[in-house]
Amino acid sequence: MKKKNNILVSGSLVYDRIMDFPGYFKDYIMPEKAHILNVSFAVNGLTESFGGTAGNIAYNLSLLGLRPVILATAGRDFGIYKKWLAKNRIDISRIKIIKNKNTASCYITTDKADNQITAFNPGALESISSVNNISRFYRSAPLRSRMTLAIISPGNNKDMENYARVYKKNKIFYIYDPGQQITSLKKSSLLAGIAGASALVGNDYEFDLIKKITGWTAKKILDKVSILIITKGKKGAEIYDKNKIFKIPAVKLKKIVDPTGAGDAFRAGLIAGLANNMGLKEIGRLANTVASYAVEKRGTQAHRFGWKDVRRRYRESYGEKLFYK
Repeated sequence: MKKKNNILVSGSLVYDRIMDFPGYFKDYIMPEKAHILNVSFAVNGLTESFGGTAGNIAYNLSLLGLRPVILATAGRDFGIYKKWLAKNRIDISRIKIIKNKNTASCYITTDKADNQITAFNPGALESISSVNNISRFYRSAPLRSRMTLAIISPGNNKDMENYARVYKKNKIFYIYDPGQQITSLKKSSLLAGIAGASALVGNDYEFDLIKKITGWTAKKILDKVSILIITKGKKGAEIYDKNKIFKIPAVKLKKIVDPTGAGDAFRAGLIAGLANNMGLKEIGRLANTVASYAVEKRGTQAHRFGWKDVRRRYRESYGEKLFYK
């Protein structure tokens, strides 16, 4: 694969409201009483931050020195988030503003075991970011397939379907990351998204869901995509190609503050490695290293790092130097 200079990130833009519950949900939720569930949790404050799959992935890519293009929708209250993205040298020219709606918002409560309960208001995410937008982009600044890498992360279902079709038509290398949208996507859309992708990424639970819904085995999925990445939280990740499996141990940290956004940071490391033609083992290690910074801060875009930091942590974690162009 030739080195990729253009990176397209589609997905969601969200205002996150994150709350910390100083107990365990399991102590208060009784499965046998779920039909009359009425539970209240007292939390240790609320932190507002910028989030969403597209925003989080793009933010981490910017820390890696890349300038991704975000393809997403936002609402009339997007101003402060827009300034933040621009400040971090992220291309916001293809974000579609829905003037009669607010930007999507997410309320996340995390317990001491890192279990999460989430309430989500889609807002502007209910509107599609016109596929004609990217088609015009191709005409005005041709994104040749050998120069472009894209990721389709969880967002508007129609967007996920449209971008998969456009990328497949234009022979763009794209990573398919259906995530939390797996159960709401049409089966036909899920099948098409995977079949046109160069890589598929998800956690172990999501991968089991994909197999159940599609009826495909892991071998069948690897017949459709060149690379399969399965993340396993504290157990690290596994990366499969047609002939080999790479088991990538997680970076060991002294303290984990907030796991929210670690998956998106992992994907940014994955994209950076793929864009620079690194080997799959090194790509997995880089992705785990980038993800480790996200869990050390509360909020999905509160952490900072530079290449000097990444190289040092990579070497400390894996005992080898990281070579990155």
